[in-house]
Amino acid sequence: MSGPEPGAGPIRVCLVDDHAVVRRGLRGYLALVEDIEVVGEAGDGQAALETVDALVAQDRAPHVVLMDLLMPGVDGVTATRLLTQRYADIAVMAMTSYSEVDRIRSALEAGAAGYLLKDAEADEVADGIRRAHRREMPLAAAVSRRLARAFSATGQAALGTLTAREHEVLVLVAAGLSNREIASRLVISERTARTHVSSILDKLGLRSRTQAALYAVEHGLTPPSPSP
Repeated sequence: MSGPEPGAGPIRVCLVDDHAVVRRGLRGYLALVEDIEVVGEAGDGQAALETVDALVAQDRAPHVVLMDLLMPGVDGVTATRLLTQRYADIAVMAMTSYSEVDRIRSALEAGAAGYLLKDAEADEVADGIRRAHRREMPLAAAVSRRLARAFSATGQAALGTLTAREHEVLVLVAAGLSNREIASRLVISERTARTHVSSILDKLGLRSRTQAALYAVEHGLTPPSPSP
């Protein structure tokens, strides 16, 4: 199904959290951010799916969904998987606590574009939304290394199958660059950059750019973000 159309307007966001006070706080802060517009909210995964479907039908599809992972009924991991399967152009950003690394890993495997911790500062949330919209990878530094270790068993021997150019691209993916930025840096077309990224994911047995970034950190291809 069709997701949001690209445009120059504000980044449309849907908030999903089973605590109304959390949604209210996020909505109140984001209302003050000029380039972000909250277009919907939901209290559980099923409601999130229905809300996004309704927004798509109204031509107001969110660009980014902020997804709480631990919710009653349809949880955030399941909702993330269903949303990313249904709407490839919508970025889902997981929000959870530091202690829930296994759940974060499940969300990334389900297609989440990145994650933020619930104790993130308000400006970090806004920046994470912008990065998710640009198809970069919002990753909370506090748990990136732990997640990298969790993914380290994936494709251990596969790194040697990458071409020299794919190795370059992987390093740039890990640095958070978009396909357009990679193309500019390497003086290649955006389509070629996208092809390289797809090949890298296939060879390493990974599902997302986020997993590729974590893989690169674990294998020493890029320095990890400093812990706060």
